[in-house]
This record gives sequence, structure tokens and C-alpha cells, in this order.
Amino acid sequence: MCNAFGIINYEGPNVNVKGMGDYRPVAAFSFLGRYRLVDFPISNMSNSGVNHIKVFVKSNPRSLIEHLGTGRHYNINSKRGKLHILPAKNMDESDFYNNDINSYMFNMQSIEEVNQPYVILAPSHIVYRQDFSALLDAHIESGADVTMLYQEVDHAKDSFINCDAIELNKQHGVLSIQKNRGNGEHKSISLETYVMSKELFISLVKKASNVSSLYWFRDILNDLCTELDIRGYEHKGFVACINDFKSYYNSNIGLLDLEKAKDLFARDWPFYTRTNDSCPTKYHSDVTVQNSMVSNGCEVEGDIYNSIIGRGVNIKKGAVIKNSVILPGAFIGEDVHIENVVVDKKARIIRKKELKGTSDTPLYVKRNDKI
Repeated sequence: MCNAFGIINYEGPNVNVKGMGDYRPVAAFSFLGRYRLVDFPISNMSNSGVNHIKVFVKSNPRSLIEHLGTGRHYNINSKRGKLHILPAKNMDESDFYNNDINSYMFNMQSIEEVNQPYVILAPSHIVYRQDFSALLDAHIESGADVTMLYQEVDHAKDSFINCDAIELNKQHGVLSIQKNRGNGEHKSISLETYVMSKELFISLVKKASNVSSLYWFRDILNDLCTELDIRGYEHKGFVACINDFKSYYNSNIGLLDLEKAKDLFARDWPFYTRTNDSCPTKYHSDVTVQNSMVSNGCEVEGDIYNSIIGRGVNIKKGAVIKNSVILPGAFIGEDVHIENVVVDKKARIIRKKELKGTSDTPLYVKRNDKI
């Protein structure tokens, strides 16, 4: 068992997914048709032996709370484990003061009562596979105050925009934390995942609260880079950062690449999610489905190419779906042609026979909308 407890933080000010974010927090976004984004950090913790996990939520919490439930589907130890949902100090998403430091302070008693001596903080909007027990062991062995997970990327001009980028010295010590503004191809991108002692975490939160009521946790770490021993730990493998609408679309479609999917998913490292008892998908005759992920409970009478189809989607005869992400419960009418579109939950596209975006500017159909 990993001798640490986990904190799943909500999205920071650099995350703004227009449209979809109006209905649910980023942690509750549907991903690859069957998962929610929060499933990935929780599964990483569960597989690593972290059995006490606190999930912070700041706005529109209903869908996330329903999905998390008791946490039993995450294979958390039923006797010693616990999945604890904690609210932000203010659930108003537009509140100027709605940051993680204020939420930690608001829930400080719950944090102080945890018995584990170490804490692992992970974000809800970054998807990757990581053994946190190995990360904790490396942290303890190094003697560092804080260990920060990061990834080296060679395409930072076009991706990971507005994500945290860190400057490292030759010993992998973190010198500063800045935003990736797309001004260079090669960057060390922070995965906003930190390991430290519980005692240090609490002291940093209280220090940040005294410095500024607008500070996020990354701000106090950046201030103390020269005072604390903050080490980078390189992650190698698939990473997706969902911080805007385009990155959400690209992350889903990108995992239709088999090599990328194999990099993220491993037989010995399952990603858990809440399941339902729906029937298998029904495919009618003369239907073409190519390079797509189709979830259970669907009825498919049309053709699907290079797309993600969520649970319970109904695709009628003559419809064609290309390079699109269709969320659960959507209805695609007869002879409708959809290309480069994200269709939100339970939307119905019937009268408008063609919706076509581009790979750079995909279209968005609102939740429960009728077109």
C-alpha cells in the first residue's frame, strides 16, 4: 500500500472549455465515449495503492457527484479506503477568489485528520498513466522537499498552450514555473502533479493564504523555487491536457491512433469507471464503421468514420459521421452528415442535414439542443 493520500484538484484559471463547461466541471467531461476525465487520476491512485482520495469540486457538482458515488467502482480498499468529495469555499465558478488555496483552507480540518504522512496532488484535466508508488519512492529517495511530474515535449508551439512549463537545472531542480505561451517548440510541461509530506503541504497552503487571497498552489511553489528543493520527475508516455475546446476534441480523436491508445492503456493498469447495464450496440445491415470507438447501448443504421460514439447514441439510416465526438444519449437523424463536430449529451440533430467544422475549428452542438 502506498503511504500517501491523494488530492484530485479541480481545474485552474488556465482551463476554459467553452460550451461543455457550462453544464459540468471538467472532471466530469465524457472521454472516449465511456470514461469521465476524473477516472484517470483516481485510477492511477487506486492502482498505486492510494486508498484515501479527496476530490475537490468547485462548480456544477451534480454530475460529478453522481458519477463518483461511493467510489466502489475504483477498486478502493473497502475497509481502509475512502473517496471523499470536498466542495470549494464558494461554488460560484465566476468568483474571483475561487482558487485551490482557499478551498484547501476551507477544508483544512479534513486534510489535517489524514493519517498518511505524504500527499500526492493530481489534476482532473490531464490524462496520463503513472505509477504513483514509484513516484513516491523516488521522492523519498531523493530527499527533495517537493517532487513535480513533468513531460518533455517538442511541439509546444501548437499544443499544451497555457499549461505550466517549468525551467530545470542540470540536476532536474525546478527553477521557475511559467505559462507555455507557444513561443518555443521544446518545453518541459508540468503535469501539475506534486508529491510532498503532508506537513509541508499544510504549511505551504497556510503560507500562500497569508501571502495573497488570489494565490493558487502553483504560485507559492513558484515563489519558493529558490528556497525549497523542488525536483522534476520525468514522465514518459501519452499525455493529454484538456484546457480548451480544441484540446478536448483533439485528445479524443487522437486516441483513435492505435499506438497512442496502447501507450495509455495497459493490461496491468486498468482505468476504472462507473458502468451501467445497457445492451450491446446494434449494427444494422450495410453499415460501415471504420477506425472508431463505439460504446454500448447504441443503435447504428448509418456510417461512422474516425469518430468517438458515447453510450446510448441513436444513428439513423443514411447518416454519416466523420471525425466527430458524439456524447451519450445523442440522436442523429436520417441522412444527417456530421464532420468535425462535438455533439453534447442528448442533443437531437434532425432537420439540419449537414454540420461541418474543420479539424482546427470543430463545431459544438449544445447539450439537449434540437437542430
